[in-house]
Amino acid sequence: HHHLEMATISSSLPTNNKTIFSVSARPYFLVPSSSSSLPFISTATIIHFHNHSRVNKLHLRQRFSSVTKLCVVPLPTTTEWVQQDLPPPLTSTSPSPSLFDGTTRLYISYKCPYAQRVWITRNTKGLQEKIQLVPIDLQDRPSWYKDKLYPPNKVPSLEHNNEVRGESLDLIKYIDTHFEGPSLFPNGSPDKEFADEMISYTDTFSKTVVSSFKGDVTEAGTAFDYLENVLSKYDHGPFFLGQFSLVDIAYAPFIERFQPFLMDVKNYDITLGRPKLAAWIEGINNIEGYKITRSDPRELVESYKKRFQVNT
Repeated sequence: HHHLEMATISSSLPTNNKTIFSVSARPYFLVPSSSSSLPFISTATIIHFHNHSRVNKLHLRQRFSSVTKLCVVPLPTTTEWVQQDLPPPLTSTSPSPSLFDGTTRLYISYKCPYAQRVWITRNTKGLQEKIQLVPIDLQDRPSWYKDKLYPPNKVPSLEHNNEVRGESLDLIKYIDTHFEGPSLFPNGSPDKEFADEMISYTDTFSKTVVSSFKGDVTEAGTAFDYLENVLSKYDHGPFFLGQFSLVDIAYAPFIERFQPFLMDVKNYDITLGRPKLAAWIEGINNIEGYKITRSDPRELVESYKKRFQVNT
């Protein structure tokens, strides 16, 4: 039995009949402590352990009434993360859903960072039951997507109230203001002005970093230095506005890709000498709504190598 004192276990990721979650980025199994031979508990919830025998989630006990004690068993650090069960991407042979039937649908690609922004927003606001996730295979797109739903034929798009909207930065704001759930964007100035400024900078940030892939990494360094500087503006949390917001969501998918890629091809650690950025990355990786959208970093690196024709 592995004793945890005041530890927060986040991002339960069910895989078959097991539950894998992380404590300080290390994966663990959750098992009944009464008998190690019992089946693994399978649940996708955030569990707070006050000690090794008390779980601060009543519905977990209601679902597994026979389980009164739980323990955690650390997995080897080489264990791979297995993403939650997700619907398969629709292809050219997939029939369309019943379009404009009143169902709100978010059309994404699992590998698209722009779509990931909106996916994170949907998750963070707790809208999994309100907004249906519809993944599209961008390499084999269904014709109905362009012909009947969204003529630009890009992701993300949102089907809501018999209309279809696109553009990731517009959609994250739209979902935040038109749906229930915690507000992710400040209303008052100067916070709003700063938030708008940081969201507007995302395109410049991405272009600056990408331009360094085939050249001098110093240019990328200036962009990360800028983030390090603005992350010092608020001291009541690790995020751009202190508390998690749409600003963090706008940057997260790109830093998720840039960090492993630059380490792989340039041996460049974006967190070196940037403690605020390092704390931000640690903080964002503990956000449940983001964590379940992450891709295998090795796949991201290989994808970027092909896309930008960069070799190590």
